[in-house]
Formats: sequence, C-alpha cells, structure tokens
Amino acid sequence: MASIVAGKFSITHVKPQIGSIVESDKQTLLSGVHGAELRDLLEERGVLVFPRIDFDDEEQIAFSKTIGEFVPEMHGKVFAISMDKKVNPQADYVKGAFYWHIDGTMQDVPLFASLMSAKVLSKTGGNTEFCNTYAAYDALPAEEKEALEGLRVIHSFYNSQLYVDPEPDIAKMEEWMALGTNELPLVWTHKSGRKSLVLGSTAQYVVGMEPMESTRLLVRLRSWATQERFSYSHQWSVGDAVIWDNTGTMHRAMVYPLDSDRRMHRTKLAGEEAFA
Repeated sequence: MASIVAGKFSITHVKPQIGSIVESDKQTLLSGVHGAELRDLLEERGVLVFPRIDFDDEEQIAFSKTIGEFVPEMHGKVFAISMDKKVNPQADYVKGAFYWHIDGTMQDVPLFASLMSAKVLSKTGGNTEFCNTYAAYDALPAEEKEALEGLRVIHSFYNSQLYVDPEPDIAKMEEWMALGTNELPLVWTHKSGRKSLVLGSTAQYVVGMEPMESTRLLVRLRSWATQERFSYSHQWSVGDAVIWDNTGTMHRAMVYPLDSDRRMHRTKLAGEEAFA
C-alpha cells in the first residue's frame, strides 16, 4: 500500500477502504505538528494504528488533545477496559463491546473519536475489529441508496444488552428500558456532505416497517458494512494505540477469556455534530 514518509513520521495504508499505520515517535506525536494531518487522515481512513508507541495515561491524554477536544470519563480521565470488576466496576456493561456498535447512539451527538491503548493482553483472542460505514454506504447500488433515504431507526440500550443477556428477569429489563430510546436516521448526512450508515447492536427497528422486514434490512446492512473489504481486524501488541472515527465506523472486540487480565485504556474526543 501507499507510504508517505517525512522525517520521523510515515503512513502506510492497510487496505484500500480502511485503516492506516502511522510509524512515529512520542516526541513527534505529542508535539501536535501532525495533528491536523492525522485528524484529516482519521476521517478519510476511519482507523489509525500507532504500533508499540507505549503511551502512558498522561501522554495518551496529551496526544488525544492534538486531534480534538478531550472528554474525561465518568470516573476519571481514562477508562480502564477490563473484565475484572476490581479494575472496572462496569465490567458487565463492557460485554456489549463484543457486538458491532457505534458509541453514542443513545445521544443526539455521538463521540467524534476514541483512542485505545493496550496495557495487558489475553493469551488468546481479543482482536478489535472495525468497519468503515462511509465506504459501505458509498458502495451501495444507487437504487438502494434511494430506498434507504429518509428511513429512521429506533435505537435502545436494552436491545444491545439482549445480545449479552437474552433472558433477563423483569427487574433487569426495566432497568435497561429506563434508559429510553433514540430515533436516528439510517443514513447520516454529515456536514461534510459525506454519508454513512448508522447501524449496530442498539438498532432495534426501522420506523413504520413490518417487524420481519425491518430485521431483515438491518441484518443485511450490517452484513454488508462488515464484509472483508470494508473492515479491519487489529491484532494487538502491548503498547499499541489505535484511534477510530466513531462517526464513520463501527467496532467490536473479538472473544477472549473473560478471566484473563486483558486491560486497555481508552480516552475520548467530544462529538462535534449531531446525527442528521
């Protein structure tokens, strides 16, 4: 794939439709000199990989700020993603990450991007997969694009949790349902003029469509968007950092032993435009 080299900074595209590897050093990345270039590349490529860059938490925060507006987590600046409840009390919630999703479909303005770095890996499994929902939309036949235009989808937290726990008791279901629903466009027309598909595990049904047809459409589009040519599976090494454009990709974690010590640290960048 194409490679662009300038000093201590090089870019290699992984696939034609998604993903670029950025080879650099901490000093260059933290300086912010390539911040605008990396932001543009992120929006174009969907996912950027910084192999074995070994950011500590403060460096990860500082680098995040060179790309966009840093947003602290609810319980600290950085979120430790782990299935160990001593490390992450929200471990049960994290299980939803094993299914394709976009972060923020329960809000009107989703996160712009997330940056995740690998601290401890499981011995097996644990890749993170991404798919480019801009490229998936662009490749649809013209007649299908026309048919999808104007369709609205109801998203709910409880729909995503049913992937994890398909037979909850009523108390648990009521807890999930209390978080409400959100109606979003199936096709997001961005301020840039580009369009992307809004799908994932929170997508419950298409407004006004017969239930079986709604499910068939959402599953078919998910299969289309996550096919090989639009997707990238990152096999982690300790110290890797990966940033993804949350407005133009979906992502999921691949299965790994839940009793492993796998631990990732995530930082977030504030959303900049509403679903439209």
